Amino acid sequence: MVVNNKVDSLSYDVEAPPPAASAAAAAAAPPPASSSPAPAHPAAPVTRQGTASASVLELHKVSVPERRTTAKALRQRLAEVFFPDDPLHQFKNQSSARRLVLALQYFFPVFQWGSAYSASLLRSDLIAGLTIASLAIPQGISYAKLANLPPIIGLYSSFVPPLIYSLLGSSRDLAVGPVSVASLVMGSMLREAVSPDEQPILYLQLAFTATFFAGALQASLGFLRLGFIVDFLSKPTLTGFMGGAAVIVSLQQLKSLLGIVHFTSHMGFVDVMRSVVNRHDEWKWQTIVMGTAFLAILLLTRQISKRNPKLFLVAAGAPLASVIISTILSYIWKSPTISVIGILPRGVNPPSANMLTFSGSYVALAIKTGIMTGILSLTEGIAVGRTFASINNYQVDGNKEMMAIGIMNMAGSCTSCYVTTGSFSRSAVNYSAGCKTAVSNIVMAAMVLVTLLFLMPLFHYTPNVILSAIIITAVIGLIDVRGAAKLWKVDKLDFLACVSAFLGVLLVSVQMGLAVAVGISLFKILLQVTRPNLVVEGLVPGTQSYRSVAQYREAVRVPAFLVVGVESAIYFANSMYLVERVLRYLRDEEERALKSNLPSIRCVVLDMSAVTAIDTSGLDALSELKKVLDKRHIELVLANPLGSVAESIFNSAVGETFGSDRLFFSVGEAVAAGACKAAQP
Repeated sequence: MVVNNKVDSLSYDVEAPPPAASAAAAAAAPPPASSSPAPAHPAAPVTRQGTASASVLELHKVSVPERRTTAKALRQRLAEVFFPDDPLHQFKNQSSARRLVLALQYFFPVFQWGSAYSASLLRSDLIAGLTIASLAIPQGISYAKLANLPPIIGLYSSFVPPLIYSLLGSSRDLAVGPVSVASLVMGSMLREAVSPDEQPILYLQLAFTATFFAGALQASLGFLRLGFIVDFLSKPTLTGFMGGAAVIVSLQQLKSLLGIVHFTSHMGFVDVMRSVVNRHDEWKWQTIVMGTAFLAILLLTRQISKRNPKLFLVAAGAPLASVIISTILSYIWKSPTISVIGILPRGVNPPSANMLTFSGSYVALAIKTGIMTGILSLTEGIAVGRTFASINNYQVDGNKEMMAIGIMNMAGSCTSCYVTTGSFSRSAVNYSAGCKTAVSNIVMAAMVLVTLLFLMPLFHYTPNVILSAIIITAVIGLIDVRGAAKLWKVDKLDFLACVSAFLGVLLVSVQMGLAVAVGISLFKILLQVTRPNLVVEGLVPGTQSYRSVAQYREAVRVPAFLVVGVESAIYFANSMYLVERVLRYLRDEEERALKSNLPSIRCVVLDMSAVTAIDTSGLDALSELKKVLDKRHIELVLANPLGSVAESIFNSAVGETFGSDRLFFSVGEAVAAGACKAAQP
């Protein structure tokens, strides 16, 4: 009976725990009741014999959060979605002059770290900048070739974008420049419609236009604080996509490594291998020997630096050293069988704003290419920045990074640059070289400027085969076999997503692989939303907690009660599944009770402690479930609804349907009160 918010907790039989749990249950059982009053608790403790000790249970009222106006509730919700970091907090209680300074530091981080810059920091950044420049110059030329662009575009893209990022970026470890995956995607997508050999001007126009759209997308996502959209590309799908792209990139380099002239324009694994076999008469042993030798050296230096991080300069300087040595050999040898870069123009970036095209039949292709490369480069740049920020114990603002990368690419598209972002390989070298601020990017850009102004004639005899060796060495680290193996152990669905994205890139196309990666990520989200996790719970002996009987084998079911834990928000997409799953659990429990000669189910308790939100469809589903159970003379009660959920319940007709006697503070109180009600005459 209920008197003064207290319920006499009556004795009721419970199912005996499994043998493995008997000892734990016995150890947790309380001593026999004495004349002294027992302390109040949500549910009476369970003894080994399966009876509840007599005690007094105090019921706690389910509270509702403070009532808010619609405008206030909407404002708080939008703030949580778009401003979870509360960027305006630093401006509170500040003078106008101080707010101006803080605003400048917020939008231009250079004002924040630049005010405390010192000679010691410059020395560290100078060393780091020179180090990454030795890697950025050969990689820039190589990645431009991967995008089917003139090699000089790769150097242009390693000059202007790093300067802009050093002013706007919030990461002090990120080294900016062209990257392999974005170069591959841009090259493969544009080449399907326009030939870079037959229509070089049009191809260049589309590359710059796609870069502009990529930057506009990135800057818009940051300005509108929609960075969470990038998170739709899950890590497993990116692992598979990156691995497949790395294999395709490596296979494409067989053209230069083998000296093949007439090579397929397709990117698929089958087409590439067929072209390699069918063109075996074009193989040149001189090119094969040089390419294999330098590739072995580059891979060896990579392994040396990986095993001993202190020797990072070995791997960082190996590409530039290989370019210098191979260029000297090519100049001395002057063999017509070895293809060289040729003449590269000297001078800084020429303006290219007049080459941007926003009309015509190819604009849709440029937009699509910009979106694809923009998302990929943004994902890589933010991931790299956050990785090194966590290592050095500082924070990177994702939305500010998006704006910095976006503005950098928009400006780059007007200065003869294509898509750039933070490179993992160059950032790792930058970090290992001891960089302290973004000045290392400025030093790198200065070295690229010197190269553009004075050193371009030296690259005339650089063999194309050495560029292919550098590309293979750079992208081979993207093949994460260990990561895929861990996915198999942890989550089979994630492993399937990884393999599907990998095979999509490898066997069909880069675009199809990316589409598969995005599609599987969305499918996984829909699967988790439409099929939330529900568990049957039991009382853990010696505690007052109800936990999943599948996870805690010692947890015991309370006869005549079905406790179901809902571990997800209840939305329109999963509300009917919730009803069907609870009814299925009810059927299974009734069959189980019948076989064990236990009382039939009289009450269903929904543990709402993990339900973070509920919409109108979810509320209707609870009402529907209650009607179904009422017809079967089974009571439905809710336990521990969270603040927003309780607010939704009390503000709807569901609150009147259930009433205060069907809402409980905890599962223990719901079970104890239900047992007391059932025992009433």
